[in-house]
Amino acid sequence: MDNPTQRYRLMTQAGFFILFLLAPVFDLFRLDLNLKHFFFLGMHWTLGLDDFVAGRIDATEAALRVVLRGGLPILGTIAFGIWVAWKYGRLYCGWLCPHFSVVETINQLMRRAIGKQSLWDRHLLPQKNADGSITRANPLYWLVLLPLVIAFAFLWAIGLLTYLLPPAEIYGNLWHGTLTRNQSVFLMAGTTAFFVEFMFARHLFCRYACAVGLFQSLAWMGNRKAMVIGFDRSMVEECADCNAACDNVCPMRIKPRTIKRMMFTCTQCGQCADACGKVQADNPDGALLQWVQGDCALDKSVRDFGQHIDLPAHCYDSNKKKK
Repeated sequence: MDNPTQRYRLMTQAGFFILFLLAPVFDLFRLDLNLKHFFFLGMHWTLGLDDFVAGRIDATEAALRVVLRGGLPILGTIAFGIWVAWKYGRLYCGWLCPHFSVVETINQLMRRAIGKQSLWDRHLLPQKNADGSITRANPLYWLVLLPLVIAFAFLWAIGLLTYLLPPAEIYGNLWHGTLTRNQSVFLMAGTTAFFVEFMFARHLFCRYACAVGLFQSLAWMGNRKAMVIGFDRSMVEECADCNAACDNVCPMRIKPRTIKRMMFTCTQCGQCADACGKVQADNPDGALLQWVQGDCALDKSVRDFGQHIDLPAHCYDSNKKKK
């Protein structure tokens, strides 16, 4: 049975990637280095200190403006992001992040080119997919993979530049071939850096270098009852005939059946649960993996400390099929 979850996730990723590129164009959010202030939702977003410099307001009102216009919005955004991560994990990474959507796209093309999702994977992935289809490596896919990685790298470089300088100026100069020296250097350096990262280090960046992902993971690990991919251990024998489809499909190269600590970089994409569901499609007891939270998530967390608990009986009821 086709799982609509991945279709919804693809839609949110595509929508946010488009938003990432168009937000500066419509002044939804960007920093203008020429004007030396931000734009937000089409409005100039400043701290309002010009009045203080001109002597029209006193220091108290100036400090209040800094707090209300700068401190509260930033702290509020951070607090909301940490709360979502504490409760649900790295949802932003798996469902919105424009970088992670590139990671997944390159993973799939690389598998078609060399039989692995990463150049650094030690072993080839099985040709048989969870749904029974076959994917054979074909070196001709390099003809698609390399140009696409270059295109993604250039899109990211020009996207970031439009967050710093007026998009109309950048796109206009690009269209007419009149980029300034600094703009050309930024685009060449940015495209080169992103090409190297996308091609060779995209997983390493998500795991160790992305501050947004790191803080989400830390918040998530602090909540033992947070949403997590749970593993129905009562059905562990059903894994005997599976080729580790859930491990093979994971874009972060982690093992979803292990303890939570070993899933530190899980992006909650749900592809492992989807793969398990396809492999166990004919099993009347259903799949072994699903999202769980609350008391049902404790099994994943307490095993980090060598403890074992009895899960509530209802935890995997929704995953069972009627015989």
